[in-house]
Amino acid sequence: MIYNERDIRNQTVKRMAEAVMAAARTAPKAKGRDLVEVAMITDEDIERLSQTMIQMSAESGMKFLLRDAANILEADAVIVVGIQCENSECGLNCGYCGYKGCAEKPACSPCVMNGVDVGIAIGAACSKITDYRLDSRVMFSAGWAAKRLDVLNGADLVFAIPLSSTSKNPFFDRKSPRKEQPAEQPKQ
Repeated sequence: MIYNERDIRNQTVKRMAEAVMAAARTAPKAKGRDLVEVAMITDEDIERLSQTMIQMSAESGMKFLLRDAANILEADAVIVVGIQCENSECGLNCGYCGYKGCAEKPACSPCVMNGVDVGIAIGAACSKITDYRLDSRVMFSAGWAAKRLDVLNGADLVFAIPLSSTSKNPFFDRKSPRKEQPAEQPKQ
């Protein structure tokens, strides 16, 4: 049997995305507490994520959501990494969150270590993505929409990483949704 890479590309990216999720899972966590959640979005759910971003743009007026909504449609899979922040303080009383200690921090205010854990998990995922030479980009916008869709069951701090395998990464060199401005003339 002969397989052309173009014919199996979608399945290949999804298979690699499973290992990317494992890399995010095994990343070190503050005090060894595993509060990070990881999921993969594919197929019609990527379209649903894109539609949610379009709706969020209409509600907020944030035009970059339109650009990113179109952009994630180029993905074969979207990895979502997040953490539920409520009542998840580490008990270090470090004050990094801006409060004197964990007891003073409101439940809805994230523990800084939660953000660090998500960042380390994203870094581990991106390292595996690099090993596979997949196209990717960490996106706040798609993560924000995934949060609205409750992809990670109540996660508060969510980021997304679209994945593809193309001759040029479609997630970079994107056109701005704003009207193009003429180039400024150099001063003489």
